[in-house]
Amino acid sequence: MNIILLGPPGAGKGTQAHRLVAERGMVQLSTGDMLRAARTSGTEMGKQVAAVMDRGDLVTDEIVIGLIAEQLDSDAANNGFIFDGFPRTLGQADALGELLESKGQTLHAVVEMKVNDDALVSRITGRYTCGDCGAVYHDETRKPTVEGICDTCGGSEFKRRADDNEESLRTRLMNYYRDTSPLIGYYYAKGQLKRIDGLGEIDEVAARVSNALDA
Repeated sequence: MNIILLGPPGAGKGTQAHRLVAERGMVQLSTGDMLRAARTSGTEMGKQVAAVMDRGDLVTDEIVIGLIAEQLDSDAANNGFIFDGFPRTLGQADALGELLESKGQTLHAVVEMKVNDDALVSRITGRYTCGDCGAVYHDETRKPTVEGICDTCGGSEFKRRADDNEESLRTRLMNYYRDTSPLIGYYYAKGQLKRIDGLGEIDEVAARVSNALDA
């Protein structure tokens, strides 16, 4: 099963993707991870990526599609892919659809995780992570059991992303609605869109994702 998780920044797409990887053996294709891996791979595609990034230019859609094509041809394709961070635009959606068709594969579902903007702001501005293991905490909803000590690794260093503030998040949300939200209508018209409530405990949202995929 090949799927896309859609939703604004902070909706929990990465968390749910990790659950699907663990529970279903799917492969999460993160655009950022693929670019970083390609840059140091030494392949022809990797050299193209390195040259573009070294110039400070944006990586073209053609290069990203090329990286995805490499993954589709790999042995990792057996249990399906979760496309993470791609597509972001209608042009990219068309390119992905053509690529899958050329490989004899199908996009089975697009899961939109709906989250209220104000709830997103509260979720993101309150979150912080352990500097040692990356475990995620929140000022209100998920504090360490012992204040100042990570539940997972016992570390005492915590950090917050510089852009996890209301002004930055509102800007990121505006970019999402401008560039990516048209994909909702695109995939709805294709009969591939499944909408779920993205608010709630991680296990609750995971159950909704699973039910949407199994329906």
